[in-house]
Formats: sequence, structure tokens, C-alpha cells
Amino acid sequence: MTGHLRTPVTVIGLGSMGRALAEAFIDAGHPVTVWNRTPSKAAPLVAKGAVQARSTGAAVAASGLVITCLTTYDDTLEALEPAAAALDGRALVTLNSGSPAGARAMAAWADGHGTRYLDGAIKNVPSAVGAESTLLYYSGDRSVFDEFTPTLRVMGGDTVHLGEDPDLAALYEMAVGGTLLPALVGFFQGAAALQARGLEAASMVRFSVKWFEMINSVLPVFAQEIDSGDYSDPASSVNLFLAGAVHDEELGKEANLDVEWHKAFHDLLRRAVDAGHGDHSISALTEMLRKPGRAAA
Repeated sequence: MTGHLRTPVTVIGLGSMGRALAEAFIDAGHPVTVWNRTPSKAAPLVAKGAVQARSTGAAVAASGLVITCLTTYDDTLEALEPAAAALDGRALVTLNSGSPAGARAMAAWADGHGTRYLDGAIKNVPSAVGAESTLLYYSGDRSVFDEFTPTLRVMGGDTVHLGEDPDLAALYEMAVGGTLLPALVGFFQGAAALQARGLEAASMVRFSVKWFEMINSVLPVFAQEIDSGDYSDPASSVNLFLAGAVHDEELGKEANLDVEWHKAFHDLLRRAVDAGHGDHSISALTEMLRKPGRAAA
């Protein structure tokens, strides 16, 4: 820690991620004020030097930079409503899940209370908070980002401002996060299939990681195909994926697994074939996900 005065920070919401954020600020030498609906969760942070506020109003008043880490925008609004008057002139950064519409509503509420607003998303787990490689992206008031960049980087070194539109972080959060549950369910299905043969789920981890690395390597190719609208030079075609649908069903029967979750994917593949995309790249499924009647922005 240097002799420079660190920016005071308030952290509202002390779940596993909120606690990790508060600890990172404490460890970096920032004066930290915390508040949580269940006060006992603040005890370990107070022991490390944080100040526990008795109300969200007191928490907000303690710092020029207020960071909320709650579950949804509705939860954030519920917590901040009693402190609305204290927010005037302060910078508010929200780190919660929600839709772009929720982010826009949150930004309008903050603006109505004289608050400079920055919406954000953390793209990692609590144990990775503070790492140089941990990604956080933000959208909204650029002046907040520019003023507090060194402080925001305490939470993660890969810190990005996406633009002035306050809903961009939520949009990217949902766009990127959409891959998580299908990938995890696929891993869980594989684990169940192995255990049906008396094998440990841990035995597949190394191979799954390699598979995810392969997926990572082809994403730029898929993105280029989607942006150009040219799916004519496939590395893997829609037909190839559809041919594998029967294998999902066979595995389900053999390992006594519920593979109903695949049916929506199989239907998407069949619709793509019916639309003439059978010999096109699998990325052509993007076209099937677009509803008619509204062009892409």
C-alpha cells in the first residue's frame, strides 16, 4: 500500500461475489463501507477493516462511489429506494443480472435521482475477483468509468467500457452468458453417462477442457460467417449435426438418461434444413433464431 489516498467505496450486497469485491477493495487499501440485508454477513469484512452501515442511506452517504452486487435490478432498486436522496451527485455502479430493459429502467431511475450511472457485469467467479485476467465490462456514463478506472480495476484487470448506452453491459451479459447453461447441461449429461458405466465424472474433465478450447478456437470463424451472412464454406454443416441427433437418443436409452432437453436443438436443426441450410455452416442456425418482421439493428 502506498501513501496515496484511496477512493472510498461502498459495497451493497454481500453474497459470495459481493464479499469478494469488498475484500478486494479492503486488501487494496480502500476505505470500504458495506451493507447487507442480513447484517451478520458483514462480520468478516468488519474484522478486516470495513465499516458496516446500519442502513443503505448511511452506506451511500459514506462514499462517492457506490457499488451494488445484488441478484436482480428489482433487488437493487428495493435496496436503494430508501437511500434515493443520498444518491444525488454520487456515482452508482450496479453489478447484477437482468435484461437490457432492466438496465434502461435502472439508468432512468438513477438519472431521476441525480446519480451518475454505470451498469456492469463480472465475467468470472468470486475466487477470481482481483485477478489481472478477470473481465468486467461496463456501459453508461463514461465520466464515471474514466474517473474511477483505477478503482474499478481492483475488481478485475480486464476492464472495458462498451459505450454510453446504459444497457450494453446487460446486452453483452445475456449474449455471452447464453452459452453457459447449455454447455454445463452437456457436461452434466456426460458425467451422468460415465457414472452409468461406473466411471467417475472427474475422468472426463481434461477432455472436456480440450473440447472447450476447440470451441474457443472456432468462435472467430463463426462470428465472421454470421456478420457476413455467408455460410457457404462450412467446417461443420447443419446436416452433420442433424445426423448426430439419433446418437443422443441412443445414449439416453443406453445410460437411462433424460435427454428431452435436446429436442429443441434437434427441432432447430430440422428447421434449418427445411430452410435450405443443410449444407451450410452450423452457424447458419443464427438465421433460424431471428424472428421475422424485424431487421437486425
